Amino acid sequence: MPVTESGTCYHTYGSAENPPIIFIHGLGLTHQTWDDFVPAFAERYYVITYDLCGHGQSRLPEGTVTLSTLSQQIRDLMDSLSLTAAHLVGFSLGGMINRRFAMDYPGEVLSLAILNSPHERDPALQEQVEAQAIASAEGGIEAVLDAALIRWFTASFREQHPEMVDIVRQTLLRNDTANYAKHRFVLANGVLELIAPTPALTHPTLVMTCENDTGSTPAMSEAISQEIVGSQLLILPQLQHLGLLEEPEQFITPLLSFLSKTP
Repeated sequence: MPVTESGTCYHTYGSAENPPIIFIHGLGLTHQTWDDFVPAFAERYYVITYDLCGHGQSRLPEGTVTLSTLSQQIRDLMDSLSLTAAHLVGFSLGGMINRRFAMDYPGEVLSLAILNSPHERDPALQEQVEAQAIASAEGGIEAVLDAALIRWFTASFREQHPEMVDIVRQTLLRNDTANYAKHRFVLANGVLELIAPTPALTHPTLVMTCENDTGSTPAMSEAISQEIVGSQLLILPQLQHLGLLEEPEQFITPLLSFLSKTP
């Protein structure tokens, strides 16, 4: 797996002559989140997947981690690949990172796809998310893992595909505890800097979430979409937070359709 000078591990697929598309995974996961997506996109795009700071095989970051830290990681990756602009597809925390990148480097974004990503929370939910971040810092990933898996996967999927759920469990458990906690605090508090940005984002944008995603709710996705002029909104029925692993085609098809209409 190639590594940038700043320590980011990444994979590329397809021809570098095609439009570049960067996939950004969520908290505690790795580039493998996108394994089912790659074949569908690599025929038409130059696909880049990578591991967030300290995730998977990427180098642990030094000091505090912020959304801008994670935005800069993409910038460094693009520099390493000599890319001037790219489509950015972000899941959960990744959908916060690509919004931050679009705020930091608006001219380097071809489009945004914001999948199952949080936005402004009501006070009770914000307090709950902050408490979960503290619990993960004090008690390790195990302190929040079982409850997270119940929130992320539907009951039927957990029953029918325990091996898939266990893959996610083991991926999370391999995380460095301190680094995971740093990123969890970004997930908890980073939304505050994304609310109604000035200037407003104007990139072609697709916002998606799942009907039963309790942490990245349909109402949040609706709010994100309302703040980005001309954006498209899609709510997928029944699925929860990790719907893109349960039923990837429900994400792949609208993403390809959206991108096909994006210059």
